[in-house]
Amino acid sequence: MYVMATFEHSIFLELGISALEQLKVPKENILAVPLNKRTEKSKLFDTIHQSDGISLFDLAAALATAFSVIGGSVGFHLEWGPIIWGIIGAIGGSVLGFLIDILTTKVKHDRQRKVKEKTSELILIVHCDSDQVEKIEKILWDNLAFGVAVLDNENQSV
Repeated sequence: MYVMATFEHSIFLELGISALEQLKVPKENILAVPLNKRTEKSKLFDTIHQSDGISLFDLAAALATAFSVIGGSVGFHLEWGPIIWGIIGAIGGSVLGFLIDILTTKVKHDRQRKVKEKTSELILIVHCDSDQVEKIEKILWDNLAFGVAVLDNENQSV
């Protein structure tokens, strides 16, 4: 039988491994595999193949519409006329909306990344007899495992 668990790299992992060794599980049957963390930052702009569901165009379109209407209305009293001032308002509103969206999205992503820092950093795999599975599971759960799975290597069922 294989018992697998994911952990944050902490003292609880070390305590769990020590408890497994006290349960007479040989060191050769315990495998700890550290996971590599993502090194590249998330992208603000979507591609054809990948989208995160965040639109940077919505606020820009809304402000462009509002500013073009205001610019067109005020343009009747200005020298260049309502069409030019409407275009200037549309360009100014879209640039302002796009900048606001980029800044708020960047701040939001950075804040979420700091909150989500508790992630699985290590996978622990223990090869054991079927009569030891419940004790090993309890030890892993007691030492703050994020998740535990049991694989029966005879039937290949989970």
